[in-house]
Amino acid sequence: MKSKHILLALVVAALWGCNFVVIRIGLDSFPPLLLAALRFVLAALPVFFLPRPNISWGRMIALGLAWFVGQFSLLFLGMAWGMPPGLASVVLQSQAFFTVVLAAAVLGETPTSRQMMGTCVALAGLTFLSLTAGGDGVSVMGFSLVMAASFFWAIGNIIMRGAGKADMLPLISWLSIIPPLPLLGMSYVFEGQERIVQAMTHMNWMGVGSVVYLTVFATFIGYGGWGKLLKTYPASMVAPFSLLIPVFGTVSAYLVMGETFGPMRLLGMALILAGLAVIVLPRFSLRSAQAKR
Repeated sequence: MKSKHILLALVVAALWGCNFVVIRIGLDSFPPLLLAALRFVLAALPVFFLPRPNISWGRMIALGLAWFVGQFSLLFLGMAWGMPPGLASVVLQSQAFFTVVLAAAVLGETPTSRQMMGTCVALAGLTFLSLTAGGDGVSVMGFSLVMAASFFWAIGNIIMRGAGKADMLPLISWLSIIPPLPLLGMSYVFEGQERIVQAMTHMNWMGVGSVVYLTVFATFIGYGGWGKLLKTYPASMVAPFSLLIPVFGTVSAYLVMGETFGPMRLLGMALILAGLAVIVLPRFSLRSAQAKR
């Protein structure tokens, strides 16, 4: 991989990792469902300039509902209800393990021994993390909602399997036209008109900045850069950089929010990342390394 593309992968991982701190900041200005809706209202604007992906409307609607409505409504709610950003950045990566399970159940794909081993290691990590919920700044509800968000991410992954190849940025922009109405409707029902009006008429630069970051940096630059990498290199070469997202997430949460991690939580996070690494990183053996010499 060229050095400029390695730098791009690192930038995307950093943008997506810091995204969790930005969400936490944005939740101080907007209720969670409204914040999610605003992100996708702006993210949908490029559809006037980008071609629609060659994907059926039925599949696009299903993808938009799973990836964007399901995942982000639950993620934002979970973080609003007691899930710290650093921990959320790690727990959300459970989508990789849910994807393995759903692919086996829905698509009939038999998990490899590596996938099974990685899933077991990650489940042990999630068990340790779940034991910390209900105390030390982590609510059971917040933890559960972020776990549910990762499950919806995995559902979207399964739906995407049959969609073929599509340029990432046009796909994300066109998918973004689907969530605003459902999210705004849920915000009106559950958060209330008064709270929506209050947030929209009393915006400050921190709130506006968080929406801009979520739209421009996390969506346009993030997905655009990731899509460019996937078009240039095999997915097996690009995917390992996703392991850096929770690293940037936890470091930024510590530096900006002062989030701390006790021994039990550190062990759980380490096991999740280890399990994810087993699944994502390419297989390496001494024999193959010697053959390349």
